[in-house]
Amino acid sequence: VIDATVLQSEIDKLRATGLSVTPERLVLDRDAHLILDYHRILDQAQEISRGDKKIGTTGKGIGPAYADRVARSGVRMAELFNLEALKEKIIAKVEQENRYLATVLKVDLQIDFEKVWAEAELAAENIAPFVGNVSLLLDGAAKAGDKIVFEGAQGTLLDQVHGTVPYVTSSNTLSGAVTTGCGVGPKAINWVLGVAKAYSTRVGEGPFPTELNDELGEQLRTVGAEFGTVTGRPRRCGWVDAFALKRSVRLNGIDSLAITKLDVLSGLDKITICINYYLDGKKLDDVPSLASDLDRVEPEYIELDGWKEDITKVTKWHELPETARFYLATMSEILACPISIVSVGPDRAATLFSNTASYVKNFAE
Repeated sequence: VIDATVLQSEIDKLRATGLSVTPERLVLDRDAHLILDYHRILDQAQEISRGDKKIGTTGKGIGPAYADRVARSGVRMAELFNLEALKEKIIAKVEQENRYLATVLKVDLQIDFEKVWAEAELAAENIAPFVGNVSLLLDGAAKAGDKIVFEGAQGTLLDQVHGTVPYVTSSNTLSGAVTTGCGVGPKAINWVLGVAKAYSTRVGEGPFPTELNDELGEQLRTVGAEFGTVTGRPRRCGWVDAFALKRSVRLNGIDSLAITKLDVLSGLDKITICINYYLDGKKLDDVPSLASDLDRVEPEYIELDGWKEDITKVTKWHELPETARFYLATMSEILACPISIVSVGPDRAATLFSNTASYVKNFAE
């Protein structure tokens, strides 16, 4: 789903730096859905109606746009090329949603058709030139032997199906979603890199077994600059959850891991890793399906020695403190997955590759 207003803002920022953003370089799939103002209003109204059972949505209209896609009533990018037909569709949609707001949600919010239509017209003018057939484009690139990188959004446990429902996003966030999201076959994916922080974070509501509601949690948030990219909300922070990470490795078919923000753990005397969950005294073999159960689990931890050194200037894997390397090795052993990339700061130069990461490095180059 695409918010044309936000996308145009990003395009303008890139162009302001001198970068070329053209339809030859950026292609939006014709089957992607458009987020419009009524989606944002519905998102906010629904969250208000949930009261203390809110799920922590960003209020940006993403959920309602996905709901329209499932209900087969959404606006696809290809529809921007026939504004006459689209206008009739949006008129009916606005009338329907205003009735829903007034009679079901019983809120004072109402949708202004003229505002929605102006947004759609602007999208047709600015964004439609970028619309194309992404599935066909990717197929041609694959047949030409080009390298293709798919980047996932959000985290495994925010997946619509396999995440901590209802505290999840509205899309599928696993690596397999590449096939349905981009229109390529499963054989198009030949290698999967997982990305995880050296500690755990969560934005908004939902269960968080390893959360630190103390000074240490605040320290991780401050040092790691853990504030939501979209909303600016402070992220909840806690110890790394290797038990949940094992689920992520399995669900995504991860070949190797990149561990980010290792530098945030510098200065700690001890570093703790969650290795198991217990529920009602019983050791679990996987993350529970129900969020209510996950909220009650008792984590089992192991404790490792930390390091005092500032590692933000480290440029080689072997230059990391021995305890930092032991932490990474322990995580790799628990997860049964190699760790090939580590970041020790926000700069691109602060990315370290292990000597077993030649495939990753060559791919990146």
